[in-house]
Amino acid sequence: MTEKIATIEDVARHAGVSIATVSRAVHKPDVVSEATREKVQTAIAATGYTANVMARNLRLNRSGMILLLVPDIGNPFFSSILSGIEKGASKAGYNVLIGDTQNDPEREATYAAYLRSNQADAMILLNGRLPAPLAKAPVNATPPVVIACERIPGCALPTVIIDNDQASFVATRHLLDLGHTRIAHISGPSGNILTTDRVGGYRRALKAAGIAPEQSLVYRGDFSIDSGIAAGRALLADEKTRPTAVCCASDGMAIGVIVAAKEYGLRIPEDLSVVGFDDIPHAAAYDPPITTVRQPRRR
Repeated sequence: MTEKIATIEDVARHAGVSIATVSRAVHKPDVVSEATREKVQTAIAATGYTANVMARNLRLNRSGMILLLVPDIGNPFFSSILSGIEKGASKAGYNVLIGDTQNDPEREATYAAYLRSNQADAMILLNGRLPAPLAKAPVNATPPVVIACERIPGCALPTVIIDNDQASFVATRHLLDLGHTRIAHISGPSGNILTTDRVGGYRRALKAAGIAPEQSLVYRGDFSIDSGIAAGRALLADEKTRPTAVCCASDGMAIGVIVAAKEYGLRIPEDLSVVGFDDIPHAAAYDPPITTVRQPRRR
């Protein structure tokens, strides 16, 4: 016996709503209530109507997919961002394809090709760099692209970011308000816009307090715990020149600095004050809990 193909009428009957409501929940999910949307989604799953949605996507020459490029999916900073994006996309009737680029331009270009081949309808970038194929194309000839977390200088595409320069300024000023005058900064990697902005805010705060920034107190990291440990060991090795406070461009590096400080027998915060950035879950759970800049990651 041939299996009956589910229709929109079947979904409406199963959900206990009108056909028009089912249509709105599928095509314009933002105009119906969450409770109605959930009833319709449950009915779609129960009846197998998903196949019909796929057919509609084919007719409209769309994939129903949003491509999300992440520089390092293992970084806990991105976890709630990914969750929020997936939830928002689902409400709009889209699925999310995550590409872990590992900051590799070739991988970024490979994923970007999904847009050109209609395997994705839009893209969200979390890595602060346009893949080469898109960078060369006129903005009006590019599929929908949104940039988040890291700005791209000179790029006219829609961007969702915080003011990293000002955030770093406030973090450094907090240490200044505690009475510190010898404050180090552990930045991200060179060439990263977050590095430029957060180092800029750190230096601006020192200058505003009448303190000349010292290049010897700025160490490069890569946002990881290991790079924080390495920078912390270098900064704290000499008792005569070591700083009394460290402002870190990530919570991971702040954790690393504390690990290094404990190796030297230093107490936090009695002997060394440390500030992180991002407010990842590990920051509050660490011993001692880390003072950090809270960066909103979802609503």
